[in-house]
Amino acid sequence: MADLEKLVEELGSLTLLEAAQLKEMLEEAWGVTAAAPMAMAAMPGMMAAGAADADDEQTEFNVILTDVGPKKIQVIKAVRSLTDLGLKEAKDLVEGAPSTVLEGVPKEMADDAKAKLEAEGAVIEVK
Repeated sequence: MADLEKLVEELGSLTLLEAAQLKEMLEEAWGVTAAAPMAMAAMPGMMAAGAADADDEQTEFNVILTDVGPKKIQVIKAVRSLTDLGLKEAKDLVEGAPSTVLEGVPKEMADDAKAKLEAEGAVIEVK
């Protein structure tokens, strides 16, 4: 029989990469999938949570800039007016599209930001 304490100590010293490799090796050797039992155990709770979530309305939204459009400078100004970003940060955000302009904001604020940015020619997505 294996020394369980020594085994626990060795497993605890594995890096994340080594642990992932170990998982794959055990799945191959034993012909199992590590995610399957966990998914089955979570199903009853997920069904109950899914029914409760169907009645809940989303309260926080993300405003995502998907395309800058033809008026990049005006979009940068609009981003600065909506956020507390400086000129360089706003420029980097706009040039890095698609990127998130606002996170976790109320519906009204997300709609307002979308309208302001779209008025400047940007393409916006609210999630």
